[in-house]
Amino acid sequence: MSDTRVPLSVLDLVPVSSGSDSREALRNSIDLAQRAEALGYSRYWLAEHHLNPGNAGSASLAFCAVLAGATRTIRLGTAATLLGQWAPLQIAEAAGLVATLYDGRMDLGLGRTLTPPPPPAPGSPAVERPTPPPASTVDGLLLPSPVAGDPRRGRFGLLAELVLRRPETAFEDGVTTILRQLDGTFTDAEGDPVPVLPAVGSGAAVWVHGSSGGESARVAGRLGLPFGANYHTTPWSVLDAVAAYRAAFRPGRIAEPRVIVSADVLVADTEAEAERIGRGFDRWVLSVRAGNGTIEYPAPDDAVPLTPAEQAQVQDRVATRFVGDPARVVERLETLQRVTGADEILLTTSTHAHADRVRSYELLAEAWGVTA
Repeated sequence: MSDTRVPLSVLDLVPVSSGSDSREALRNSIDLAQRAEALGYSRYWLAEHHLNPGNAGSASLAFCAVLAGATRTIRLGTAATLLGQWAPLQIAEAAGLVATLYDGRMDLGLGRTLTPPPPPAPGSPAVERPTPPPASTVDGLLLPSPVAGDPRRGRFGLLAELVLRRPETAFEDGVTTILRQLDGTFTDAEGDPVPVLPAVGSGAAVWVHGSSGGESARVAGRLGLPFGANYHTTPWSVLDAVAAYRAAFRPGRIAEPRVIVSADVLVADTEAEAERIGRGFDRWVLSVRAGNGTIEYPAPDDAVPLTPAEQAQVQDRVATRFVGDPARVVERLETLQRVTGADEILLTTSTHAHADRVRSYELLAEAWGVTA
């Protein structure tokens, strides 16, 4: 690793390619985790996405255990486990199991669940949405205007029915409960100690992830936890998220603020090749925003161009994906790190061909100066 560059880590969405299946996607991710470890990436984290035909990593805590058994030194983790979909006890036990068996190399990333708002009452006036801020550029970093979506649409609403059946614990209370279960200070209503095994003493490290300057950022700061800020899906609010976290920070689990910032990247030997491989990303993103879950990742030659109206729905994601040869992508990552002050960068790369995804991480590790 270069003395002047921050560590790089991997965020895996476990993409399912068209013509493939979830078994192959999961096996590809095991292979990629092993290669990331050999290349010198610091962490290998998994996203939790449910009801998506194009993503096979919905059971991220379980898959962390599989990846831990297939690797030796790289830290594994979730980005993020959503508290609205699990009881804190279940989360602490599952993360503690992996950390206990695998030398504490488990990063438990926690996030808030997007709860769909109730439908408007019959006859009530429509609620006007605020006008989104215009796109801007801060010291070379693009902050696009946000694209509005309706969280009640399609499978978002179905997901709420399936996993949000219990009363949701307030986010800060849930995070605090998990911390106490991990450090052995959890008690019952009478104040008697209740050890939670295998969480106690497991060494699992807790992170909080957020997409704005709201509650998640403030909770991470108040509890003195490391924070993950999201540029790859909500790039317009990444600076607000980082600023809110740092403003709220008080020493706790860590003594000083620590921020990891995500970015969507695709690297190939040439700019033209990267652009070719990247075809289909726009339609893949559009499938999420349509509310029906991601489609299987298209092959470049099968990618169908979007209409202008469809393109407008995904332009923020397309414009902030760092695509190109190694030098070009490194330049954009350096800008992201400089503007956000990130202590680490979390990279997500999805392609149709597994070999292209592996090659992207190989080229970037070499160009960035990552060493095993």
